[in-house]
Order: sequence, then C-alpha cells, then structure tokens
Amino acid sequence: MTDGRVNPSQRLEDQGITGLGHVHYNFCEAALVEAALKRDEGTLGQGGALLVTTGKHTGRSPKDKFVVRRPSVEQTIWWDNNRPMAPEAFARLHADMLAHMAGRDYFVQDLYAGADPEHRLDVRVVTELAWHGLFIRHMLRRPARAELDDFIPEFTIINCPSFRADPERHGCRSATVIALDFERKLILIANTAYAGENKKAVFTLLNYILPGKGVMAMHCSANHAIGDPDDTAVFFGLSGTGKTTLSADPSRTLIGDDEHGWSDSGTFNFEGGCYAKTINLSREAEPEIYATTSKFATVVENMVFDPETLALDFSDCSLTENMRCAYPLDYISNASATSLGGQPKTVIMLTCDAYGVLPPIARLTPAQAMYHFLSGFTSKTPGTEVGVTEPTPTFSTCFGAPFMPRRPEVYGALLQQKIRKTGATCWLVNTGWTGGAFGTGRRMPIRATRALLSAALDGSLNAATFRRDPNFGFEVPVAVAGVDEVLLDPRRTWTDGAAYDAQAARLVAMFCDNFAQYAPFIDADVKAAAIG
Repeated sequence: MTDGRVNPSQRLEDQGITGLGHVHYNFCEAALVEAALKRDEGTLGQGGALLVTTGKHTGRSPKDKFVVRRPSVEQTIWWDNNRPMAPEAFARLHADMLAHMAGRDYFVQDLYAGADPEHRLDVRVVTELAWHGLFIRHMLRRPARAELDDFIPEFTIINCPSFRADPERHGCRSATVIALDFERKLILIANTAYAGENKKAVFTLLNYILPGKGVMAMHCSANHAIGDPDDTAVFFGLSGTGKTTLSADPSRTLIGDDEHGWSDSGTFNFEGGCYAKTINLSREAEPEIYATTSKFATVVENMVFDPETLALDFSDCSLTENMRCAYPLDYISNASATSLGGQPKTVIMLTCDAYGVLPPIARLTPAQAMYHFLSGFTSKTPGTEVGVTEPTPTFSTCFGAPFMPRRPEVYGALLQQKIRKTGATCWLVNTGWTGGAFGTGRRMPIRATRALLSAALDGSLNAATFRRDPNFGFEVPVAVAGVDEVLLDPRRTWTDGAAYDAQAARLVAMFCDNFAQYAPFIDADVKAAAIG
C-alpha cells in the first residue's frame, strides 16, 4: 500500500519488495517529524528539533560491516580492510529481512549523493524509522519535486533496526550487520538504530565508484573565499583535529563539513547537510552550529535533556560522547548555495599530535602529501576512551579507513596526481601539543593555528623563509607574523632538547612501522618522503 505522496516512477514493488504495510514515499520534513512523533520515536524539542536516542548502538559498528565477495569486485576490493560475505549468505539475509518487513510500514526517500550532476549517485533509502528518513533527507541532497517523477534508484539501502541477523545463517559476526553488494546495488542494515550507518554506507559507495571515474573521494571539509569558488581549500582530518571548526570560517563560504569529491571540474559536496558533534558545544565558540540544535526538524541524537523545559545538556555524555545533531546545510548562514567549488588551491591535512613533536604547520611536496595522506596520523589522549592512559597513535589511512573499499594506494595516487596537475599547495597542520607531550606540554594555541591557516589560505605563507625538518623532511616556516617564532620550532618549546629528540625518534619509528604496509605498492619518491 502507498499513501500517494510524491511517488517516483519506480516503486518498491518494481524492485521485488512486496507485502509491506503502508509505504510513505518522499515525505517532507514536517511530515516526517509528525510521523516520528505519532510513532513515539522521539520528542519534539525546543524550536521544533526532534530529540531521539539510538539505544545500544550510539556509534558505527565497523566490525559488523561486510562486502559481498563476487568475481566482479574480487580484484578491486581491499579485503584486508573489508570483511567478505558470501553471495549466498547475502541472499538469505535479504530474503529474511523482506520476510520480517512484511506488513510493516516503511519510509522511502529518493535522494542524490553528490552536488555535481555529472558524478552524482541516485540513492533510494528505505527505513523502518521515520526519523531515519528525516536524517538521511538532511544528509543527502533533495531532488526538486519534478525530478522525482522520473527517479530511478541506482543503489538502494534497506535499514531495518528491528531485524536481528543470525551469524551462522547470514555469514556475519553478530545480530548487527551492514552488508554491501556492489553488483546487486543493494545495502542491508540491521539491528542498529544509529543513523550514521546510513550516511557512511553512501560514502562507502562513492569511495568505490568515483575513483573508477578518476574522481577523488575525500573524507574532508571544504570552503572557498567569499565570491571566489576558484580559491577552494579542503581540510582532511580525523575526529578531534579541528576539521569542522577550522573550515567553518565566517570569512569564507562553507562548501561542506565532511565528504567531498575532486573531479576535473572542481570540488563538490556529496551531502546536503551536516552531522555535527554536540558534546561541549557552546553558543560562544560555535554559535551557528549551536543554533541548529533548536531549529525545526534538526535531528538531535543521543543528547540528555530536561524533561520539563526540553533544554539540552551539552556536557552530559552519559548516553554517549558521540552525541550529534543533523541538519540541512542551509541552516548555516555562510554555506554555499551550490555546494560546488573550484579546483582546490590549498590542501590542509589536520593532525593532533599528543607527543609534542610535530610543528604547528609544515609545507608538503606532492610525495610527502601522499605519505601523510596514507598515514592518516592523529593521536588519542587519555580520557577519550576507556583504557587510554597515555597518548596513543592512531593511523587511519586516507583519514577514513573504515569507508575505503579500495586499496589506500588508489586514493593516495589520485590525490598525488591532482595536486601535481593543479599545483595545489599542501600543508600539514598540527592542532595537538607543544612544549612537551600530553600531560607536560600545552595544547597548540588556537589563535596561532588560525593565524597560520589564514596565511596558508591567502598564499602569503609561501613567501616565508623555510627550514627543513630533520625528522620528517618537510618544510617549516621560521617566522610568521602574529606567531611566536619559538612555537614554529617544537624542539625549542621543550625544556629538555634531548627528551624532545627521543620523543621525535619514537614518533618517526611509529610512522615507519605503520607505513611499511604500503611500501610494496608505492613509488620511490613517496618512500623517500618518509625519511627526514
């Protein structure tokens, strides 16, 4: 049964999905909020935000993510990083999920992934929860009403949190499963209500499809100079490095905060919204993101709130430290109307070095950029996770290993080629510690980071005098206006130079040990980039 709301030319019955209850096609935001409240899926918060919780799963389940192993993808999937699932097991999982779904109501959103029409992916998302439909409607790009009349999905996601997988029958690890079949163009998600699985499933698709077309898929934020899309910058970085904060510069236009493509035509956002962390979010530090938490239809996920006033508690992480809000991009005043930019003029790689070794900024050659991109280094600090008692190195290749179906060298080579072709300047920016490691030193001053970043973005930093770093071989400016010169030489910020040297040697060894896995697949110039 359907409800007659903006029905596309291809319905679920045409895809072999039959026997459901009411199928609600392409509800708008207001209708999805209304449906979620009627179904007791959440609470209407201040300003009309929808407050929801996700139960047991408050984050992604990377160990439960699988790729169906077929001859068509056998040679292109990075199997060391992607768990295989047999086609027969996937078929059983699909059939059992459809049987479980029979007679139940579902919500369908037909959306675009990618702001560039030449490279976008038409995605259908079928959700058991109305608020999941609202979430993905924010996160992906919404077709115009007339475009839905001819919408034919290229890939379909079916998300059914109430279904529990059987590891023995379905070839998975637990009752939770995220299974991608690139040949059948189908993704199945079960036994998790964490909405981010929907978003990252689409990102994984694009990370597989676009490199085959010569398009770089990037886990990064992006912005451009106001009125000048040709002055585009991209910001790679893992969680906690400042990716969202530093790219949300009111003096520049925000293209997007998380996922982008780099084609021969330029930069384009994959998404139509933002999924921002809200732990310790403040009105003073990030006023625009803070304001979205009380705007109509923003999905506020796993946040504690006062049951009477509905006021959100941004410091209470008793549900999870991964509390978030999802909202459309146009809730940010300086967001781009097109989500398009030119060829990146500046590439920023953000890291949080808790060892106090890396300088606050360094200029990279294309080979060094590939080296640090493949390394994807940051560090966890005590208190961020249970059991972390000292700084812990984290190497997540391409700044997004969980979403990389292909081998990392594919993405690294693409980035290196595009930097060389466009002449983009690449910088490594450390937002971590100076004057010593975590516990001894202090966090890099945000004012210094912003000053260095501004100089990198406006091009003036290229005119500085540089020294060669003895540990990593990249170039470090010796003086920048508005920045303490001592800060630019990490060794001088330590009271004990010998202790710095020992710590630096330790960090270099960590990089080398991690990078050994890529050595057989890369060029000699990239290997040489590892040597100080």
